[in-house]
Amino acid sequence: MKLANRRTLVVGLGVTGLALARFLKKKGAGVTVTDISDRAALGSRLAAARAMDVRLELGGHRPETFNGADLIVLSPGVPHTLDVIASAQAKGIPVMGEIELAGRFIREPIVAVTGTNGKTTTTALLGEMLKKSGLRVFVGGNIGTPLIGYLQEEKKADVIVAEISSFQLDTIDRFRPKVAVLLNISEDHLDRYADFDAYIRSKSLIFKNQQESDVAVINGADAHIRSFSRAIRSRRFYFGYQKDAATEGAFIADREILLLTKAGGRQSLPLDAIRLLGRHNLENAAAAALAALAAGGNLAGILSALKDFRGLPHRLEHIATCGKVRYFNDSKSTTPDSVVRALEAFNEPVVLIMGGRDKGSSFDLLKDPVRSKVKHLIVMGEAGDKILAALDRRTSAAAAKNMQAAVFEAARAAAPGDVVLLSPGCASFDMYNNYAERGRDFTEHVKKL
Repeated sequence: MKLANRRTLVVGLGVTGLALARFLKKKGAGVTVTDISDRAALGSRLAAARAMDVRLELGGHRPETFNGADLIVLSPGVPHTLDVIASAQAKGIPVMGEIELAGRFIREPIVAVTGTNGKTTTTALLGEMLKKSGLRVFVGGNIGTPLIGYLQEEKKADVIVAEISSFQLDTIDRFRPKVAVLLNISEDHLDRYADFDAYIRSKSLIFKNQQESDVAVINGADAHIRSFSRAIRSRRFYFGYQKDAATEGAFIADREILLLTKAGGRQSLPLDAIRLLGRHNLENAAAAALAALAAGGNLAGILSALKDFRGLPHRLEHIATCGKVRYFNDSKSTTPDSVVRALEAFNEPVVLIMGGRDKGSSFDLLKDPVRSKVKHLIVMGEAGDKILAALDRRTSAAAAKNMQAAVFEAARAAAPGDVVLLSPGCASFDMYNNYAERGRDFTEHVKKL
């Protein structure tokens, strides 16, 4: 793909936008970066862009700039349905996302991981499995370094492991992972997609360009995935709790994850080697193990990674025990389904803190888990009233004006032996810049108890 002397427009001046601008400049393209934020909101990113000597258009998008470009490249958070983008496409101007552009230049095999929940944990764990199998591995994408950033690194990898979001999949054309992992699909981002079916179609695109020589790792128990899995052209590995009719997969039993593949035969991962909490993390481990084997990993490396991997911050992270009450930070939980999965990890009574910005999801699926697991529910943020309307008759409930008040209320309601769990089930943007900031705020207030 020739980029030299082409007028390229990067939409979005975030971490990925900066990496795109840097790559395009190196390839000799003329680069303009546009962002709806003004200069004051961009902070250090503005200085970094200026240091690259790219043209900047801030505070809005100019149609004439889009219509005058030879190529438009979107950052992951930019909706591909914007009017200025649709207008440019109608004029025949090519539009692609960051992973599509990166995929045109990357020659190493890519293992791509997507799903509504568990993407980051599975991506990080899979990277460790391959590293401990003796391979040189780049881990990035929607986690850490953007995929386009790999092309600017001096040391090359044997395999690339990339977390991929639905927003990134929306703009692919030829992007083809050697191994594609789809963990699960539940309601999410319905504030951006027309309906749930549109979101499902977006997730399914990860398999769009795979061929028979590639591998698809699929959740065998997810009805939404199974509805289109038969149309996947690549070799299919299933994971789940019940042995599938498929001959290859990872099946979770009482004491082990049983790996069955034609190449490796029958191999076993003992459950006591896995340090992660929750039934959903057993699924993540099973998916990661299958993907690792498909990408050239070995059983010794997989076992070593499982024994050492203790999870990531803000994902069922145990942060303190106070008065025999354990406190867990699950701020990365941004969907009702992820709250269900978090509650399944505990047998103790739970004091649950939820709330934030609603993404269009229904909280009805939480009715039974809250009734059976939660002794007290605390809501906060913009979605607080909606959550209470769905769940307040299932357990005792209260509203809090901020995180400090929520933690104080949780400490008051909890008894020795209970669990206090922050699992918001919503986006953080009503009160915080991101889920990590929300998790840190919770942690700081807990540590003050």
